[in-house]
Amino acid sequence: MAPTTFDRALVRAMPVVPKAVVRPLSRRYIAGPDLGAALDTIRALGRAGRSATVDVLGEQLTTRSQVDALMDEYRRALDAFADHQVDATLSVKMTGLGLAVDPDVCAENVRSLVAAARERSLAVELDMEDSTTTTATLDVYRSLRREGFDNVVIALQAYLRRTLDDVRALSPLAPRVRLVKGIWIEPASVAYTDYDTIRANYARLLDELCGSGSFVAIASHDEWLHWRALELIDRHGLGRERYEFQMLLGVREHLGDALVAHGHAVRVYVPYGADWHAYSIRRFQENPRLARHVAADLLSRARRRVPV
Repeated sequence: MAPTTFDRALVRAMPVVPKAVVRPLSRRYIAGPDLGAALDTIRALGRAGRSATVDVLGEQLTTRSQVDALMDEYRRALDAFADHQVDATLSVKMTGLGLAVDPDVCAENVRSLVAAARERSLAVELDMEDSTTTTATLDVYRSLRREGFDNVVIALQAYLRRTLDDVRALSPLAPRVRLVKGIWIEPASVAYTDYDTIRANYARLLDELCGSGSFVAIASHDEWLHWRALELIDRHGLGRERYEFQMLLGVREHLGDALVAHGHAVRVYVPYGADWHAYSIRRFQENPRLARHVAADLLSRARRRVPV
């Protein structure tokens, strides 16, 4: 169901909502404050037949010291995945690795992590952010592939008008792609803004990827898109080694249960860390109806403060 105008209005107000109100809801989507909590979550997912991709919360970093600290945590995460033999990949964002500080440093940081992951038989997913970073992210991805790194996944966003061209340009590389709808606020000149159009473009991109020899991660909680994906998988004759479904921690878990029960691979996006507020706001942007819960909580608190 498409979000209502009221839902969208609530989302626009979310950044000014007190963190104390947002935090209880955020716990549903975040493993916890540290790597130990993330490992516990990954193990629980494994028992439920799911793998994981892990996001260390932190982005839009503007100093070298911040970037270095996040790099240290990424390395700790890769070591932990290997040491504990868990089925997990590492998801990284360019602005967390220094894109705003020095693009060359950012590119070298990504390369260092991908190399470290390959040594441990692990993979790294390059996440996408707002459209101002798309070209830089794709450039780094292409550079890594030219150097022979096959353990890197690229995210692509269905709501961007450019993405079909990007899919076709990447086709010779037979990339591993995480296909998402996209949740960053973009101008209409850059991104589709209509719900049905974004959904239709997602299906079109998925068709293109399935037919091009790519591995595709279907990252969506839209059950219609799941149905459409299964239809395309069948039409293109994709084996189980050519695709997986990806879902966010704590979101529409019953859909993941159904996919696992029918033998499909499901990977869950597991964020952890102290920088939980910005991530939570984006989750509300992706599913504006969740903002109603925050609004209801605010109203309840206000009522409790009114003297009888």
